[in-house]
Amino acid sequence: MAQTAKATVFEDNDRVRVTEWRFAPGTGTGSHVHELDYTVVPLSTGTLVIVSADGEGENDLVHGRPYFRRAGAGHNVVNRSDDEISFLEIEVK
Repeated sequence: MAQTAKATVFEDNDRVRVTEWRFAPGTGTGSHVHELDYTVVPLSTGTLVIVSADGEGENDLVHGRPYFRRAGAGHNVVNRSDDEISFLEIEVK
């Protein structure tokens, strides 16, 4: 993958980090492991592909419908659709 999704940190203090992720078509985060618990708040509706050691799976996002994940998840998040997909990631320190 040639391009990386765009990450913009809006808040980073001793309690939380809030990052906006914007995935143009064909972009991804690169492989990473979450060191903190986090909540994702989708800013758009769409499907991202999650690539992990266990294989690939689709993650359907619905605008405004948040979800929570525990620290330790290791994956690459990829947009294989034709549309931009974005979300806020709120990490709890």
